[in-house]
Amino acid sequence: MILTQVLSYGRGYKVQALWASFCSIINKLFDIAPEILIGVAIDVVISQEDSFVASLGISDPKHQLFFLGFLTFFIWVGESLFQYLYLRNWRELAQKIQHRFRVDCYGHIQKMDMRFFENQSSGRLTSILNDDVNQLERFLDVGANDILQVATSVVAVSVVFFLISVKLALLSFAPIPVIIYGAFYFKKKAEPRYAEVREKAGNIASAINTNIAGVATIKSFTQEELEQQRIAHISRQYLDANAAAIKVSAAFTPVIRMAILTGFLATFIIGGLDVLNGDLAVGAYGILVFLTQRLLWPFRDLANTMDMYERGMASARRILRLLSEPMTTRDRDDAENVELSGRLQFKDVDFSYNPSELPFLCGINFEVKAGQTVAFVGQTGSGKSTLIKLLMRYYHGQRGHILLDDMDIENIRLQSLRQQIGLVSQATFLFSDTIAANIRYGDNEASHEAIEAAARAAEAHDFIMQMPAGYDSFVGEGGVKLSGGQIQRIALARALLKDPPLLVLDEATSAVDNETEAAIQKSLATISQGRTVIMIAHRLSTVVKADCIYVLENGKIKESGTHQQLVSKNGRYRQLWDIQTGSLFE
Repeated sequence: MILTQVLSYGRGYKVQALWASFCSIINKLFDIAPEILIGVAIDVVISQEDSFVASLGISDPKHQLFFLGFLTFFIWVGESLFQYLYLRNWRELAQKIQHRFRVDCYGHIQKMDMRFFENQSSGRLTSILNDDVNQLERFLDVGANDILQVATSVVAVSVVFFLISVKLALLSFAPIPVIIYGAFYFKKKAEPRYAEVREKAGNIASAINTNIAGVATIKSFTQEELEQQRIAHISRQYLDANAAAIKVSAAFTPVIRMAILTGFLATFIIGGLDVLNGDLAVGAYGILVFLTQRLLWPFRDLANTMDMYERGMASARRILRLLSEPMTTRDRDDAENVELSGRLQFKDVDFSYNPSELPFLCGINFEVKAGQTVAFVGQTGSGKSTLIKLLMRYYHGQRGHILLDDMDIENIRLQSLRQQIGLVSQATFLFSDTIAANIRYGDNEASHEAIEAAARAAEAHDFIMQMPAGYDSFVGEGGVKLSGGQIQRIALARALLKDPPLLVLDEATSAVDNETEAAIQKSLATISQGRTVIMIAHRLSTVVKADCIYVLENGKIKESGTHQQLVSKNGRYRQLWDIQTGSLFE
Protein backbone atom coordinates (compact mmCIF):
# COMPACT_ATOMS: atom_id res chain seq x y z
CA MET A 1 0.00 0.00 0.00
CA ILE A 2 1.27 3.45 -0.97
CA LEU A 3 0.43 5.03 2.39
CA THR A 4 2.34 2.28 4.22
CA GLN A 5 5.41 2.98 2.09
CA VAL A 6 5.09 6.69 2.78
CA LEU A 7 4.76 6.16 6.53
CA SER A 8 7.79 3.87 6.49
CA TYR A 9 9.81 7.01 5.74
CA GLY A 10 8.79 8.23 9.18
CA ARG A 11 10.19 5.24 11.06
CA GLY A 12 13.24 7.23 12.07
CA TYR A 13 10.89 9.68 13.74
CA LYS A 14 8.72 7.07 15.45
CA VAL A 15 8.82 8.73 18.88
CA GLN A 16 7.72 12.08 17.46
CA ALA A 17 5.00 10.38 15.39
CA LEU A 18 3.65 8.60 18.48
CA TRP A 19 3.77 11.81 20.49
CA ALA A 20 1.97 13.75 17.73
CA SER A 21 -0.69 11.00 17.55
CA PHE A 22 -1.11 11.06 21.33
CA CYS A 23 -1.55 14.86 21.28
CA SER A 24 -4.15 14.57 18.50
CA ILE A 25 -6.13 11.98 20.46
CA ILE A 26 -6.03 13.93 23.74
CA ASN A 27 -6.97 17.14 21.92
CA LYS A 28 -10.01 15.43 20.38
CA LEU A 29 -11.06 13.99 23.74
CA PHE A 30 -10.87 17.48 25.25
CA ASP A 31 -12.78 18.76 22.21
CA ILE A 32 -15.62 16.31 22.83
CA ALA A 33 -15.80 16.93 26.59
CA PRO A 34 -17.62 20.34 26.50
CA GLU A 35 -20.64 18.72 24.81
CA ILE A 36 -20.81 16.23 27.66
CA LEU A 37 -20.49 19.02 30.23
CA ILE A 38 -23.36 20.94 28.62
CA GLY A 39 -25.60 17.91 29.08
CA VAL A 40 -24.38 17.49 32.65
CA ALA A 41 -25.07 21.22 33.30
CA ILE A 42 -28.62 20.81 32.02
CA ASP A 43 -28.98 17.85 34.36
CA VAL A 44 -27.75 19.99 37.28
CA VAL A 45 -30.23 22.79 36.55
CA ILE A 46 -33.17 20.37 36.24
CA SER A 47 -32.34 17.66 38.78
CA GLN A 48 -30.28 19.78 41.22
CA GLU A 49 -29.67 17.63 44.36
CA ASP A 50 -30.51 14.50 42.35
CA SER A 51 -28.14 15.27 39.47
CA PHE A 52 -25.24 13.14 38.32
CA VAL A 53 -22.74 15.60 39.83
CA ALA A 54 -24.50 15.31 43.18
CA SER A 55 -23.71 11.61 43.17
CA LEU A 56 -20.03 12.61 43.15
CA GLY A 57 -20.48 14.24 46.57
CA ILE A 58 -21.24 17.85 45.58
CA SER A 59 -24.81 18.36 46.76
CA ASP A 60 -25.23 22.16 46.41
CA PRO A 61 -26.37 22.98 42.81
CA LYS A 62 -24.36 26.22 42.84
CA HIS A 63 -21.23 24.34 43.85
CA GLN A 64 -22.01 21.83 41.11
CA LEU A 65 -22.08 24.63 38.51
CA PHE A 66 -18.82 26.10 39.83
CA PHE A 67 -17.29 22.63 39.62
CA LEU A 68 -18.47 22.27 36.01
CA GLY A 69 -17.12 25.75 35.26
CA PHE A 70 -13.70 24.74 36.62
CA LEU A 71 -13.75 21.56 34.54
CA THR A 72 -14.70 23.56 31.44
CA PHE A 73 -11.79 25.97 32.00
CA PHE A 74 -9.39 23.06 32.51
CA ILE A 75 -10.69 21.30 29.38
CA TRP A 76 -10.35 24.40 27.20
CA VAL A 77 -6.81 25.00 28.42
CA GLY A 78 -5.96 21.35 27.82
CA GLU A 79 -7.53 21.42 24.36
CA SER A 80 -5.57 24.55 23.41
CA LEU A 81 -2.32 23.14 24.77
CA PHE A 82 -2.61 19.83 22.96
CA GLN A 83 -3.75 21.57 19.78
CA TYR A 84 -0.52 23.56 19.85
CA LEU A 85 1.46 20.38 20.49
CA TYR A 86 -0.15 18.30 17.77
CA LEU A 87 0.04 21.11 15.20
CA ARG A 88 3.71 21.68 15.95
CA ASN A 89 4.67 18.01 15.95
CA TRP A 90 2.67 16.99 12.87
CA ARG A 91 4.07 19.91 10.93
CA GLU A 92 7.63 19.20 12.03
CA LEU A 93 7.17 15.53 11.17
CA ALA A 94 5.72 16.40 7.76
CA GLN A 95 8.66 18.71 7.07
CA LYS A 96 11.17 16.06 8.08
CA ILE A 97 9.59 13.39 5.89
CA GLN A 98 9.32 15.92 3.05
CA HIS A 99 13.02 16.74 3.49
CA ARG A 100 13.95 13.06 3.50
CA PHE A 101 11.92 12.31 0.38
CA ARG A 102 13.41 15.26 -1.49
CA VAL A 103 17.00 14.46 -0.50
CA ASP A 104 16.57 10.74 -1.25
CA CYS A 105 14.99 11.49 -4.63
CA TYR A 106 17.74 13.91 -5.54
CA GLY A 107 20.42 11.48 -4.39
CA HIS A 108 18.80 8.69 -6.41
CA ILE A 109 18.61 10.88 -9.51
CA GLN A 110 22.31 11.72 -9.23
CA LYS A 111 23.16 8.02 -9.22
CA MET A 112 21.07 7.20 -12.28
CA ASP A 113 22.66 6.24 -15.57
CA MET A 114 22.94 8.77 -18.35
CA ARG A 115 20.51 6.63 -20.34
CA PHE A 116 17.86 7.50 -17.73
CA PHE A 117 18.23 11.24 -18.38
CA GLU A 118 17.87 10.74 -22.12
CA ASN A 119 14.29 9.58 -21.51
CA GLN A 120 13.37 12.14 -18.84
CA SER A 121 12.62 15.84 -19.03
CA SER A 122 14.22 18.08 -16.44
CA GLY A 123 10.80 19.65 -15.87
CA ARG A 124 9.26 16.32 -14.87
CA LEU A 125 12.05 15.62 -12.40
CA THR A 126 11.81 19.14 -11.00
CA SER A 127 8.05 18.71 -10.64
CA ILE A 128 8.55 15.53 -8.60
CA LEU A 129 11.22 17.07 -6.36
CA ASN A 130 9.18 20.22 -5.75
CA ASP A 131 5.44 19.95 -6.47
CA ASP A 132 4.94 16.28 -5.64
CA VAL A 133 7.02 16.34 -2.48
CA ASN A 134 5.22 19.51 -1.35
CA GLN A 135 1.81 17.97 -2.10
CA LEU A 136 2.68 14.94 -0.01
CA GLU A 137 3.86 17.20 2.80
CA ARG A 138 0.49 18.99 2.82
CA PHE A 139 -1.33 15.70 3.37
CA LEU A 140 1.04 14.61 6.14
CA ASP A 141 0.73 18.03 7.77
CA VAL A 142 -3.10 18.11 7.91
CA GLY A 143 -4.72 14.96 6.56
CA ALA A 144 -3.06 12.43 8.85
CA ASN A 145 -4.24 14.34 11.93
CA ASP A 146 -7.77 14.70 10.52
CA ILE A 147 -8.10 10.96 9.95
CA LEU A 148 -6.78 10.19 13.45
CA GLN A 149 -9.16 12.67 15.09
CA VAL A 150 -12.22 11.37 13.22
CA ALA A 151 -11.34 7.85 14.38
CA THR A 152 -10.95 9.12 17.96
CA SER A 153 -14.35 10.81 17.78
CA VAL A 154 -16.03 7.63 16.59
CA VAL A 155 -14.53 5.53 19.37
CA ALA A 156 -15.02 8.03 22.22
CA VAL A 157 -18.54 9.07 21.27
CA SER A 158 -19.63 5.49 20.66
CA VAL A 159 -18.60 4.58 24.23
CA VAL A 160 -20.74 7.40 25.66
CA PHE A 161 -23.70 6.56 23.39
CA PHE A 162 -23.74 2.87 24.28
CA LEU A 163 -23.48 3.71 27.99
CA ILE A 164 -26.54 6.00 27.78
CA SER A 165 -28.75 4.38 25.12
CA VAL A 166 -27.96 1.39 22.94
CA LYS A 167 -30.97 2.10 20.73
CA LEU A 168 -29.94 5.69 19.97
CA ALA A 169 -26.34 4.57 19.50
CA LEU A 170 -27.35 2.15 16.77
CA LEU A 171 -29.57 4.76 15.07
CA SER A 172 -26.97 7.51 15.23
CA PHE A 173 -24.15 5.31 14.00
CA ALA A 174 -26.17 3.86 11.11
CA PRO A 175 -24.95 6.52 8.60
CA ILE A 176 -21.28 5.83 9.33
CA PRO A 177 -21.01 2.71 7.11
CA VAL A 178 -22.63 4.73 4.32
CA ILE A 179 -20.10 7.52 4.83
CA ILE A 180 -17.15 5.08 4.86
CA TYR A 181 -18.46 3.28 1.77
CA GLY A 182 -18.90 6.64 0.06
CA ALA A 183 -15.35 7.62 0.98
CA PHE A 184 -13.87 4.50 -0.62
CA TYR A 185 -16.19 4.76 -3.62
CA PHE A 186 -15.13 8.34 -4.33
CA LYS A 187 -11.51 7.43 -3.60
CA LYS A 188 -11.64 4.79 -6.33
CA LYS A 189 -13.20 7.29 -8.74
CA ALA A 190 -10.75 10.07 -7.86
CA GLU A 191 -7.51 8.05 -7.89
CA PRO A 192 -6.90 7.91 -11.68
CA ARG A 193 -8.01 11.52 -12.05
CA TYR A 194 -5.46 12.79 -9.56
CA ALA A 195 -2.75 10.68 -11.20
CA GLU A 196 -3.62 12.53 -14.40
CA VAL A 197 -3.45 15.87 -12.58
CA ARG A 198 0.11 15.16 -11.34
CA GLU A 199 1.17 14.05 -14.83
CA LYS A 200 -0.17 17.26 -16.36
CA ALA A 201 1.55 19.31 -13.66
CA GLY A 202 4.83 17.67 -14.68
CA ASN A 203 4.15 18.52 -18.34
CA ILE A 204 3.67 22.19 -17.45
CA ALA A 205 6.91 22.31 -15.46
CA SER A 206 8.80 20.62 -18.29
CA ALA A 207 7.45 22.99 -20.95
CA ILE A 208 8.16 26.11 -18.90
CA ASN A 209 11.71 24.97 -18.00
CA THR A 210 12.44 24.23 -21.65
CA ASN A 211 11.10 27.56 -22.87
CA ILE A 212 12.99 29.58 -20.26
CA ALA A 213 16.23 27.78 -21.19
CA GLY A 214 15.52 28.38 -24.89
CA VAL A 215 14.26 31.94 -24.63
CA ALA A 216 16.99 33.27 -26.95
CA THR A 217 15.94 30.84 -29.67
CA ILE A 218 12.27 31.72 -29.19
CA LYS A 219 13.05 35.42 -29.53
CA SER A 220 15.34 34.96 -32.54
CA PHE A 221 12.60 33.12 -34.43
CA THR A 222 9.88 35.51 -33.13
CA GLN A 223 7.84 32.59 -31.83
CA GLU A 224 6.72 34.18 -28.56
CA GLU A 225 3.04 34.02 -29.49
CA LEU A 226 3.29 30.40 -30.65
CA GLU A 227 5.01 29.36 -27.41
CA GLN A 228 2.46 31.24 -25.32
CA GLN A 229 -0.30 29.36 -27.12
CA ARG A 230 1.52 26.08 -26.52
CA ILE A 231 1.89 26.80 -22.78
CA ALA A 232 -1.76 27.85 -22.68
CA HIS A 233 -2.75 24.53 -24.30
CA ILE A 234 -0.72 22.49 -21.81
CA SER A 235 -2.07 24.58 -18.93
CA ARG A 236 -5.61 23.98 -20.23
CA GLN A 237 -4.96 20.23 -20.12
CA TYR A 238 -3.91 20.59 -16.47
CA LEU A 239 -7.02 22.70 -15.79
CA ASP A 240 -9.29 20.11 -17.42
CA ALA A 241 -7.66 17.25 -15.47
CA ASN A 242 -8.15 19.18 -12.24
CA ALA A 243 -11.76 19.96 -13.13
CA ALA A 244 -12.48 16.25 -13.66
CA ALA A 245 -10.96 15.42 -10.25
CA ILE A 246 -12.82 18.26 -8.53
CA LYS A 247 -16.13 17.13 -10.04
CA VAL A 248 -15.74 13.79 -8.26
CA SER A 249 -14.47 15.17 -4.95
CA ALA A 250 -17.13 17.91 -4.82
CA ALA A 251 -19.95 15.36 -5.16
CA PHE A 252 -18.75 13.63 -2.00
CA THR A 253 -19.71 16.49 0.36
CA PRO A 254 -23.50 16.57 -0.36
CA VAL A 255 -23.71 12.80 0.04
CA ILE A 256 -21.96 13.02 3.41
CA ARG A 257 -24.23 15.87 4.56
CA MET A 258 -27.38 13.86 3.85
CA ALA A 259 -26.02 10.85 5.72
CA ILE A 260 -25.10 13.12 8.66
CA LEU A 261 -28.59 14.64 8.65
CA THR A 262 -30.15 11.18 8.88
CA GLY A 263 -28.14 10.28 11.99
CA PHE A 264 -28.74 13.65 13.63
CA LEU A 265 -32.51 13.53 13.06
CA ALA A 266 -32.66 10.02 14.50
CA THR A 267 -31.09 11.20 17.76
CA PHE A 268 -33.00 14.49 17.78
CA ILE A 269 -36.49 13.07 17.23
CA ILE A 270 -36.37 9.57 18.72
CA GLY A 271 -34.29 10.75 21.70
CA GLY A 272 -36.76 13.57 22.27
CA LEU A 273 -39.64 11.13 22.22
CA ASP A 274 -37.83 8.97 24.77
CA VAL A 275 -37.48 12.03 27.06
CA LEU A 276 -41.19 12.80 26.70
CA ASN A 277 -42.00 9.19 27.52
CA GLY A 278 -39.75 9.29 30.59
CA ASP A 279 -37.31 6.73 29.19
CA LEU A 280 -34.39 9.15 28.95
CA ALA A 281 -33.20 11.98 31.21
CA VAL A 282 -33.13 15.51 29.80
CA GLY A 283 -29.41 15.90 30.57
CA ALA A 284 -28.60 12.61 28.83
CA TYR A 285 -30.69 13.73 25.86
CA GLY A 286 -28.69 16.97 25.69
CA ILE A 287 -25.42 15.02 25.78
CA LEU A 288 -26.53 12.73 22.93
CA VAL A 289 -27.79 15.56 20.72
CA PHE A 290 -24.61 17.55 21.11
CA LEU A 291 -22.39 14.46 20.71
CA THR A 292 -24.24 13.39 17.58
CA GLN A 293 -23.25 16.67 16.02
CA ARG A 294 -19.72 16.33 17.38
CA LEU A 295 -19.52 12.79 15.98
CA LEU A 296 -21.04 13.25 12.55
CA TRP A 297 -20.22 16.81 11.53
CA PRO A 298 -16.45 16.16 11.32
CA PHE A 299 -17.32 13.72 8.55
CA ARG A 300 -18.22 16.78 6.46
CA ASP A 301 -14.51 17.50 6.21
CA LEU A 302 -13.82 13.92 5.20
CA ALA A 303 -14.33 14.98 1.59
CA ASN A 304 -11.53 17.54 1.90
CA THR A 305 -9.38 15.01 3.73
CA MET A 306 -9.96 12.38 1.04
CA ASP A 307 -9.25 14.98 -1.64
CA MET A 308 -5.99 15.84 0.09
CA TYR A 309 -5.25 12.15 0.56
CA GLU A 310 -5.72 11.34 -3.13
CA ARG A 311 -3.58 14.27 -4.22
CA GLY A 312 -0.91 13.22 -1.73
CA MET A 313 -0.98 9.57 -2.78
CA ALA A 314 -0.85 10.49 -6.48
CA SER A 315 2.30 12.47 -5.70
CA ALA A 316 3.64 9.64 -3.54
CA ARG A 317 3.26 7.17 -6.43
CA ARG A 318 5.37 9.38 -8.69
CA ILE A 319 7.98 9.83 -5.95
CA LEU A 320 8.17 6.11 -5.14
CA ARG A 321 8.21 5.22 -8.84
CA LEU A 322 11.24 7.47 -9.25
CA LEU A 323 12.96 5.93 -6.22
CA SER A 324 12.33 2.44 -7.64
CA GLU A 325 14.07 3.24 -10.94
CA PRO A 326 16.94 0.73 -11.17
CA MET A 327 20.56 1.88 -11.15
CA THR A 328 22.65 -0.24 -13.51
CA THR A 329 25.87 1.71 -12.97
CA ARG A 330 27.07 0.87 -9.49
CA ASP A 331 30.21 -0.35 -7.79
CA ARG A 332 30.91 -4.04 -7.58
CA ASP A 333 31.41 -5.49 -4.13
CA ASP A 334 35.11 -5.99 -4.86
CA ALA A 335 35.66 -2.57 -6.50
CA GLU A 336 38.77 -0.73 -5.31
CA ASN A 337 40.04 2.81 -4.82
CA VAL A 338 43.21 3.15 -6.88
CA GLU A 339 45.86 5.72 -7.72
CA LEU A 340 46.18 5.90 -11.50
CA SER A 341 49.12 6.89 -13.64
CA GLY A 342 47.02 7.42 -16.78
CA ARG A 343 47.73 4.38 -18.96
CA LEU A 344 44.57 3.58 -20.97
CA GLN A 345 43.59 0.61 -23.14
CA PHE A 346 40.45 -0.23 -25.10
CA LYS A 347 40.33 -3.94 -25.98
CA ASP A 348 37.80 -5.15 -28.57
CA VAL A 349 35.11 -2.78 -27.28
CA ASP A 350 31.66 -2.94 -28.87
CA PHE A 351 28.87 -0.60 -27.82
CA SER A 352 25.33 0.25 -28.87
CA TYR A 353 22.96 2.81 -27.36
CA ASN A 354 20.20 0.33 -28.14
CA PRO A 355 21.36 -3.21 -27.31
CA SER A 356 18.91 -4.67 -29.82
CA GLU A 357 20.59 -2.81 -32.69
CA LEU A 358 23.95 -3.27 -34.40
CA PRO A 359 26.94 -1.88 -32.46
CA PHE A 360 27.51 1.86 -32.71
CA LEU A 361 31.18 1.28 -31.83
CA CYS A 362 32.70 -1.89 -33.20
CA GLY A 363 36.00 -3.57 -32.33
CA ILE A 364 37.69 -0.53 -30.78
CA ASN A 365 41.33 -1.26 -29.94
CA PHE A 366 43.97 1.27 -28.90
CA GLU A 367 46.49 1.95 -26.16
CA VAL A 368 47.58 5.24 -24.62
CA LYS A 369 50.72 5.23 -22.53
CA ALA A 370 50.88 7.27 -19.35
CA GLY A 371 51.89 10.87 -20.13
CA GLN A 372 50.99 10.68 -23.83
CA THR A 373 48.71 13.11 -25.66
CA VAL A 374 46.40 11.39 -28.14
CA ALA A 375 43.56 12.69 -30.26
CA PHE A 376 40.41 11.27 -31.81
CA VAL A 377 39.03 12.93 -34.91
CA GLY A 378 36.29 12.20 -37.37
CA GLN A 379 32.98 13.46 -38.62
CA THR A 380 29.99 14.12 -36.35
CA GLY A 381 28.45 10.83 -35.24
CA SER A 382 31.59 8.79 -35.80
CA GLY A 383 31.75 7.81 -32.09
CA LYS A 384 34.42 10.12 -30.65
CA SER A 385 32.45 11.41 -27.65
CA THR A 386 30.97 7.95 -27.06
CA LEU A 387 34.47 6.69 -26.23
CA ILE A 388 34.64 9.24 -23.42
CA LYS A 389 31.19 8.26 -22.13
CA LEU A 390 32.37 4.67 -21.88
CA LEU A 391 35.58 5.74 -20.15
CA MET A 392 33.58 7.77 -17.60
CA ARG A 393 31.25 4.77 -17.15
CA TYR A 394 28.20 6.77 -18.17
CA TYR A 395 27.44 3.72 -20.30
CA HIS A 396 28.68 0.13 -20.44
CA GLY A 397 30.01 -1.63 -23.50
CA GLN A 398 28.36 -4.82 -24.69
CA ARG A 399 31.71 -6.50 -25.36
CA GLY A 400 35.39 -5.99 -24.60
CA HIS A 401 37.27 -4.27 -21.79
CA ILE A 402 38.48 -0.80 -20.91
CA LEU A 403 41.64 -0.83 -18.78
CA LEU A 404 43.35 1.86 -16.74
CA ASP A 405 46.81 0.86 -15.54
CA ASP A 406 45.95 -2.72 -16.64
CA MET A 407 42.88 -2.70 -14.36
CA ASP A 408 39.36 -3.08 -15.76
CA ILE A 409 37.48 0.13 -14.97
CA GLU A 410 34.54 -2.00 -13.79
CA ASN A 411 36.76 -2.99 -10.85
CA ILE A 412 37.54 0.61 -9.91
CA ARG A 413 35.16 2.45 -7.61
CA LEU A 414 33.18 5.04 -9.55
CA GLN A 415 34.18 7.89 -7.28
CA SER A 416 37.84 6.94 -7.50
CA LEU A 417 37.63 6.63 -11.29
CA ARG A 418 35.91 9.94 -11.95
CA GLN A 419 37.98 11.86 -9.42
CA GLN A 420 41.08 11.03 -11.46
CA ILE A 421 39.65 12.08 -14.83
CA GLY A 422 39.39 15.76 -15.65
CA LEU A 423 36.68 16.23 -18.28
CA VAL A 424 36.11 19.39 -20.30
CA SER A 425 33.20 18.73 -22.64
CA GLN A 426 31.70 20.84 -25.39
CA ALA A 427 28.44 20.96 -23.37
CA THR A 428 30.05 22.88 -20.52
CA PHE A 429 27.92 23.86 -17.52
CA LEU A 430 28.65 26.62 -15.05
CA PHE A 431 26.78 27.10 -11.79
CA SER A 432 25.05 30.37 -10.90
CA ASP A 433 27.90 31.50 -8.68
CA THR A 434 31.18 33.39 -8.87
CA ILE A 435 33.99 32.55 -11.25
CA ALA A 436 36.16 31.51 -8.31
CA ALA A 437 33.45 29.17 -6.99
CA ASN A 438 33.03 27.56 -10.42
CA ILE A 439 36.77 26.93 -10.74
CA ARG A 440 37.00 25.72 -7.13
CA TYR A 441 34.43 23.04 -8.01
CA GLY A 442 37.44 21.02 -9.17
CA ASP A 443 38.88 21.11 -5.64
CA ASN A 444 36.75 22.45 -2.79
CA GLU A 445 39.83 22.99 -0.61
CA ALA A 446 41.84 24.94 -3.19
CA SER A 447 43.39 28.28 -2.24
CA HIS A 448 42.91 31.43 -4.27
CA GLU A 449 46.49 31.10 -5.50
CA ALA A 450 45.77 27.61 -6.85
CA ILE A 451 42.60 28.87 -8.54
CA GLU A 452 44.51 31.68 -10.20
CA ALA A 453 47.26 29.31 -11.35
CA ALA A 454 44.67 27.02 -12.98
CA ALA A 455 43.03 30.04 -14.65
CA ARG A 456 46.37 31.18 -16.03
CA ALA A 457 47.07 27.71 -17.44
CA ALA A 458 43.67 27.80 -19.13
CA GLU A 459 44.32 31.28 -20.56
CA ALA A 460 41.39 32.61 -18.50
CA HIS A 461 43.15 34.91 -15.99
CA ASP A 462 43.35 37.98 -18.25
CA PHE A 463 39.67 38.17 -19.13
CA ILE A 464 38.70 37.39 -15.52
CA MET A 465 40.73 40.37 -14.25
CA GLN A 466 38.97 42.63 -16.76
CA MET A 467 35.59 41.84 -15.17
CA PRO A 468 34.22 44.29 -12.54
CA ALA A 469 34.68 41.96 -9.55
CA GLY A 470 37.44 39.78 -10.96
CA TYR A 471 37.27 36.26 -9.61
CA ASP A 472 34.25 37.26 -7.49
CA SER A 473 32.18 38.13 -10.56
CA PHE A 474 28.93 36.19 -10.88
CA VAL A 475 28.54 34.22 -14.10
CA GLY A 476 24.73 33.96 -14.07
CA GLU A 477 22.71 30.79 -14.54
CA GLY A 478 24.62 28.44 -16.83
CA GLY A 479 27.26 31.16 -17.39
CA VAL A 480 24.83 33.41 -19.27
CA LYS A 481 26.97 36.50 -18.55
CA LEU A 482 30.00 35.01 -20.32
CA SER A 483 30.83 34.18 -23.91
CA GLY A 484 31.13 30.57 -25.08
CA GLY A 485 34.91 30.81 -25.17
CA GLN A 486 35.08 32.26 -21.66
CA ILE A 487 32.85 29.48 -20.35
CA GLN A 488 35.10 26.81 -21.85
CA ARG A 489 38.25 28.40 -20.45
CA ILE A 490 36.73 28.45 -16.95
CA ALA A 491 35.71 24.81 -17.41
CA LEU A 492 39.28 23.99 -18.46
CA ALA A 493 40.62 25.80 -15.38
CA ARG A 494 38.22 23.80 -13.23
CA ALA A 495 39.49 20.54 -14.68
CA LEU A 496 43.13 21.59 -14.28
CA LEU A 497 42.57 22.54 -10.64
CA LYS A 498 41.44 18.96 -10.09
CA ASP A 499 44.98 17.95 -11.13
CA PRO A 500 43.92 14.60 -12.63
CA PRO A 501 46.33 12.04 -14.08
CA LEU A 502 43.99 11.79 -17.09
CA LEU A 503 42.68 14.95 -18.80
CA VAL A 504 39.95 14.66 -21.43
CA LEU A 505 39.28 17.61 -23.74
CA ASP A 506 36.07 16.93 -25.67
CA GLU A 507 35.92 19.80 -28.18
CA ALA A 508 37.31 21.99 -25.40
CA THR A 509 38.42 24.73 -27.79
CA SER A 510 35.44 24.60 -30.14
CA ALA A 511 33.94 27.85 -28.83
CA VAL A 512 37.10 29.95 -28.50
CA ASP A 513 38.51 32.35 -31.05
CA ASN A 514 41.64 31.55 -33.03
CA GLU A 515 43.87 33.72 -30.85
CA THR A 516 42.67 32.06 -27.64
CA GLU A 517 42.91 28.63 -29.25
CA ALA A 518 46.52 29.32 -30.18
CA ALA A 519 47.23 30.43 -26.61
CA ILE A 520 45.62 27.29 -25.16
CA GLN A 521 47.53 25.11 -27.62
CA LYS A 522 50.71 26.80 -26.52
CA SER A 523 49.90 26.07 -22.87
CA LEU A 524 49.12 22.41 -23.64
CA ALA A 525 52.82 21.65 -23.34
CA THR A 526 52.57 22.75 -19.71
CA ILE A 527 49.11 21.27 -19.13
CA SER A 528 50.12 17.84 -20.40
CA GLN A 529 53.21 17.49 -18.23
CA GLY A 530 52.85 14.52 -15.90
CA ARG A 531 49.43 13.48 -17.19
CA THR A 532 47.74 11.70 -20.05
CA VAL A 533 45.70 13.95 -22.35
CA ILE A 534 42.91 12.72 -24.61
CA MET A 535 41.60 15.21 -27.13
CA ILE A 536 38.38 14.98 -29.12
CA ALA A 537 38.35 17.47 -31.96
CA HIS A 538 36.72 18.54 -35.19
CA ARG A 539 39.28 21.25 -35.84
CA LEU A 540 42.39 19.32 -36.80
CA SER A 541 44.63 22.31 -36.12
CA THR A 542 44.20 21.61 -32.42
CA VAL A 543 45.65 18.07 -32.60
CA VAL A 544 48.65 18.37 -34.92
CA LYS A 545 51.11 18.01 -32.01
CA ALA A 546 49.45 14.94 -30.52
CA ASP A 547 51.64 11.85 -30.03
CA CYS A 548 49.04 9.79 -31.89
CA ILE A 549 45.85 10.62 -33.78
CA TYR A 550 43.03 8.10 -34.26
CA VAL A 551 40.56 8.63 -37.09
CA LEU A 552 37.07 7.27 -36.40
CA GLU A 553 34.48 6.58 -39.07
CA ASN A 554 31.15 4.80 -38.56
CA GLY A 555 32.18 3.59 -35.11
CA LYS A 556 35.52 2.09 -36.20
CA ILE A 557 39.15 3.23 -36.10
CA LYS A 558 40.17 3.68 -39.73
CA GLU A 559 43.62 5.18 -39.31
CA SER A 560 46.13 6.08 -36.62
CA GLY A 561 49.48 7.80 -36.46
CA THR A 562 51.06 11.21 -36.03
CA HIS A 563 49.86 14.19 -38.02
CA GLN A 564 52.73 13.92 -40.50
CA GLN A 565 52.24 10.17 -40.96
CA LEU A 566 48.48 10.53 -41.58
CA VAL A 567 48.87 13.45 -43.99
CA SER A 568 51.40 11.46 -46.03
CA LYS A 569 49.04 8.44 -46.25
CA ASN A 570 46.49 10.22 -48.43
CA GLY A 571 43.72 8.55 -46.45
CA ARG A 572 40.64 9.81 -44.62
CA TYR A 573 42.65 12.11 -42.34
CA ARG A 574 44.30 13.75 -45.35
CA GLN A 575 40.86 14.38 -46.86
CA LEU A 576 39.66 16.04 -43.66
CA TRP A 577 42.86 18.08 -43.43
CA ASP A 578 42.57 19.30 -47.01
CA ILE A 579 38.92 20.29 -46.46
CA GLN A 580 39.71 22.29 -43.33
CA THR A 581 42.84 23.97 -44.69
CA GLY A 582 41.22 24.73 -48.05
CA SER A 583 43.77 22.68 -50.01
CA LEU A 584 40.96 20.59 -51.53
CA PHE A 585 39.61 23.64 -53.36
CA GLU A 586 42.90 25.00 -54.68
